[in-house]
Amino acid sequence: MKHHPSNTLIFSLLLAAVAFPLLAAVAQVSGPMAPRKRQPSPGSIQIDVDMVLVNVGVTDAAGHIVADLQKKNFRLFEDEVEQEILTFSREDVPASIGILFDVSESMADKMDPSREALARFLQKSNPNDEFFLISFNNRAELESPFTSNIEQLQRRATSLKPKSRTALLDAIYFGVAQMRTARYDRHILLVISDGGDNHSRHHEPEIRNLLRESDSQLYALGIFDARDMSRTSEEREGPKLLSDLAEMTGGHVFPAANANELLDISGKIGMELRSQYILGFKPGDAHHDGRWRRIKVNLSPSHNPPLTSRSRTGYFSPRD
Repeated sequence: MKHHPSNTLIFSLLLAAVAFPLLAAVAQVSGPMAPRKRQPSPGSIQIDVDMVLVNVGVTDAAGHIVADLQKKNFRLFEDEVEQEILTFSREDVPASIGILFDVSESMADKMDPSREALARFLQKSNPNDEFFLISFNNRAELESPFTSNIEQLQRRATSLKPKSRTALLDAIYFGVAQMRTARYDRHILLVISDGGDNHSRHHEPEIRNLLRESDSQLYALGIFDARDMSRTSEEREGPKLLSDLAEMTGGHVFPAANANELLDISGKIGMELRSQYILGFKPGDAHHDGRWRRIKVNLSPSHNPPLTSRSRTGYFSPRD
């Protein structure tokens, strides 16, 4: 967990992927800011109280982003107790983004469309975003540290060759560690993979705990070809593994039945990350006890047809 100097505690709550009934909005909770001094992100809200910031995304029944809501359309709850929304804005805030690119043998016939999908995602991202690139097969390797040079990232991706097995969990562990040098307060990991893990040193419960305590949001471009699902148990379980991990962080898995669907989906992720409402509230329970706090964001009044709702389940309060 990270602690901001001068007792300024700011929590980023981003897009989510756990569905609530009907009209809960999309929200992610992440940990306190790092102890080092950093310049505030453009458009970020800095308040010298125990303020929680909630980045909320809303989509309609067709999956289109809803960007015209007002403060009165939102209700926010912590541990089932409604909280007063003190600040409200809609900002396209830059992010620090880690690309985790699967280069295992099973990706051999998917490398070209995966590279094209990566290029589309980079083009749709905020021009001020920074990125690092990790490749993974039987081990995870840092191909490029943080940079805003998307052409450089694309060249590195072009040079990658698929081989060997898949250490997906190791790549996520490595990606979370790389975020320690991030410039911005929004931390996003994007996995590009056909799913599954068959060679990691780190185990699933360990990665679950790591993600729950981190301030990184996990998204995935999942290339789930039906032919792959019949190969091994790891490949069959791949989509569920990615989805479960993403939901924990408030992220989302965007599945593609084949490589041809990747381009549209990758551009959609880039735009979705840039379309967020920011709600700020001061918790009614101000104790710094390290306890898990559940968060829920609902929309009011109800809509017909209902809007899609996703959310991470909560955040850890800081401990004095």
